[in-house]
Amino acid sequence: MNCVSGQRWIGLLAFVAGVVWLIAPTRADRPDVFDRSFGSVDTLDPKADGNPDSQACLDGLCWNPSEFITSCHRPLAWRYDCLVRFPSAISSGNSVNDLVAMEWHMARNEEGEIAKAPAVIVVHESGRQMAVGRAFALLLSRAGVHAFMIQLPGYGERRNADSQPTAGDLMRQTRQAVADVRRARDAVVNLPLVEANRITVQGTSLGGFVAATAAGLDDKFDAVFVMLAGGELLSVIENGQRDAANMREKLAAEGITGQKLAEIVYHVEPNRVAHRLTPDKTWLFSGRTDQVVPLANAKSWAKAVGLTQQHHVIMEADHYSGIVFLPKMVLQVRDEILK
Repeated sequence: MNCVSGQRWIGLLAFVAGVVWLIAPTRADRPDVFDRSFGSVDTLDPKADGNPDSQACLDGLCWNPSEFITSCHRPLAWRYDCLVRFPSAISSGNSVNDLVAMEWHMARNEEGEIAKAPAVIVVHESGRQMAVGRAFALLLSRAGVHAFMIQLPGYGERRNADSQPTAGDLMRQTRQAVADVRRARDAVVNLPLVEANRITVQGTSLGGFVAATAAGLDDKFDAVFVMLAGGELLSVIENGQRDAANMREKLAAEGITGQKLAEIVYHVEPNRVAHRLTPDKTWLFSGRTDQVVPLANAKSWAKAVGLTQQHHVIMEADHYSGIVFLPKMVLQVRDEILK
């Protein structure tokens, strides 16, 4: 499957998600959350790591915990129920980018009513439209889970209208993305209708790398679901095809190659903190013929975490055709969250 075919799959996915939104039973009533703010506090607590390299990774990614405000606003688009904002834990010097945005897809019961339920932080892929992340969030909400699709740095409401992010920006912003995803757990825990004792994280492709690293900081998420991602990120960029090859070419055009690239990528390498995760509450979904994130990279992370075969699901698909397994993945994620 070529890149054009991959784009068609994603376009089809966006269409199907839209149809699901239109036909799924819903009611107009929403909890009184609009224009309200909620006090939040970082619970980041990275225990010291006996591995010097892992400790160096933690030192480079963590921040000083503090109190912050999480606010809820009316949605800016029809596809979600509420826009949630909170300040990034790491400043980029750009006020637009440093105000995190999450699209809250509220959990619905079988009658279409908004319900009290667990929550999942959904971390989207690299596509500008965030179609896969939005589809995951929508379908999970219809399956009975509050889904918060976090917009990564430089995406959506965090993107300056007059600026075009570069490939180098994407790599540098990944550290901020890791912090944002971990802080998102503490941003949603006190929101109305969210069951505070069940906050999980799910990420796909780029979002999978970010989610894996964020979850490894202190293992505070109640479950971790990584799709089409893995470990040894540098080798993915240097040797992967399709999306990875496009990223490699853009980075090279900006002079980011060799040791410079290796140093940037190593700061957010998932394998450096993978052993800090609890294997029994971590799942990895991989494509057997994935040419963007080869199966060897997926197995590398699975080994670093200590996953059993039951927790490493290998699909007969590549990086794009794996989208046909979306309903199955959503149901498995839902079942693990709700059990």
